[in-house]
Amino acid sequence: MKKIVRTLAAVAALSAAQAGFAADGLFDSVALEGGGGEHVQVVRLSAQKDWNQNWLPTHGYHLSGYWDANVAYWRANRWEDVADRRKNLGVIGVTPVFRWEADDKLGFYGEAGIGVSVFSSVYRNTHRQLSTAFEFADHIGVGYVFSNKLDLGVRLQHYSNGGIKHPNGGVNLALVRAAYHF
Repeated sequence: MKKIVRTLAAVAALSAAQAGFAADGLFDSVALEGGGGEHVQVVRLSAQKDWNQNWLPTHGYHLSGYWDANVAYWRANRWEDVADRRKNLGVIGVTPVFRWEADDKLGFYGEAGIGVSVFSSVYRNTHRQLSTAFEFADHIGVGYVFSNKLDLGVRLQHYSNGGIKHPNGGVNLALVRAAYHF
């Protein structure tokens, strides 16, 4: 637990420090997400790097995207399907995300991504078991970017090992996201 908290604190400090070095281009934005699923709560910190592409321009919108590097803390509340048995997990991941957005990058957007994640231990919460620490992480989401560059959105996230090993029950999460673009 202490190791997970220290890792999350280090990522938060690096993300905050990045704001002062935004001109260097290491990251374009940082985000904080929170939510959960069946007997699990999640907090995730991430940093993004825009692709700055303008694919399929149509009526003031286009397709672009970003790289998302993230670290998360998961609290499972029904570990190995035992009531009130808890387990804390750390998760790190990277995801390429496609975003349909306005040309000025403000206003409404929709996005989808699929990436990879590694869990600190194999997920065995409730009847959901994943069999491997390596998981694919895909999501769909919508949101709104305000003129002050604050980005608020919601996501539906799914983790699964893609059938690499069974059982592969999959884990579904609903997340609220707040990001800031430098």
